[in-house]
Amino acid sequence: MKLVVLKNNLKDGLNAVERASSENSNLPILKNVLIKTFNNKIQLSATNLELAITKFIFGKIIEEGSLTVPLNTLLTITNNINNEKINLESENNVLTFKTDNYEAKIQGLPEEEFPIIPKLENTDNYLQLSSEILKSSLLKVINSIQLSEIRPEIGGVLLDFQMTNLKLVGTDSFRLAEKTITERDFKSNFSKGFKIILPLKTAQEILRIMNGETISVFNDANQVLFKNEELEVISRLISGNYPDYEQIIPKLMETEIILEREHLISAVKLVSTFSNKTNDIKGVLKEGKKSLEVYSSNQYLGENRYLVPVKSKGPGFEVAFNWRYLMDGLKNLEAKEIVLGINGDVRPAVLKNPNDPSYFYILMPIKGS
Repeated sequence: MKLVVLKNNLKDGLNAVERASSENSNLPILKNVLIKTFNNKIQLSATNLELAITKFIFGKIIEEGSLTVPLNTLLTITNNINNEKINLESENNVLTFKTDNYEAKIQGLPEEEFPIIPKLENTDNYLQLSSEILKSSLLKVINSIQLSEIRPEIGGVLLDFQMTNLKLVGTDSFRLAEKTITERDFKSNFSKGFKIILPLKTAQEILRIMNGETISVFNDANQVLFKNEELEVISRLISGNYPDYEQIIPKLMETEIILEREHLISAVKLVSTFSNKTNDIKGVLKEGKKSLEVYSSNQYLGENRYLVPVKSKGPGFEVAFNWRYLMDGLKNLEAKEIVLGINGDVRPAVLKNPNDPSYFYILMPIKGS
């Protein structure tokens, strides 16, 4: 194999695939990157057996071939050279990395020892949407997810495709976020809907590296593939059934208040300074009042309160929330004014944009605070 490649192209390719590699004492080749010529492009692939990422980069192919070498070694060298043009040549499982004033020989392993990147059974049915819409939708639900050994099915993003819409859902059982993408924002030739659970790490990698105009999504019973012209991300799916979360979505709210999002964000930031180990702050709306009191206290620091002007409908309330969870929901909303729906101090509350039904954030109160 003989290649000539620009430093930035090689660096971008290695950065894209690096988090799919892993240290594994039983299978040390998993820390390697596969370099291979493919359809007049240079293919870089890494895998940890759960997730595989392939990046295609441009370069001059003088001689076809393939080899795997330690990814971190190759990336460190690439990051630290000053030359733009790099010559790569493999012979007897050794990769020679050469510029005008630098040369390194990196011990590699043949492609035959590298794990086979899995292929999906389904390559016909697809869902296609812009990377901007997919990534912005993932961002609205991903911070509600927490890995759980006890309940692995909530350690990922639910993709619920219903032919006319695609719902993305994330939860850690204390809060839940749902974002709906309508059919005007995607194309599909699936003949029926499906539900899959995308691992959190895979979702994070899509956010990190997937760009370009359009992403195509393929899936079968065990795997999912996200693909554009330059990248392929293939991942195992989380097995099991996602919780029947729709039963906890409040149908009616006892009290609804409308307030400015930035005003409430400021209140939460200030008041949380005095919160205790459970990160709780209280929201108090007294009957007939036009301000929400946001309050916290700490026996060692003291107490503080902030009044936020609101428009309210329904009875007064006193409820406590984890301020970090509340802040996550507020950050996900982009409206100037938002709605906070309250159903007492033990049932789920809802944050939403009154003018955008495609997204909501559910938050459980802290009991007994």
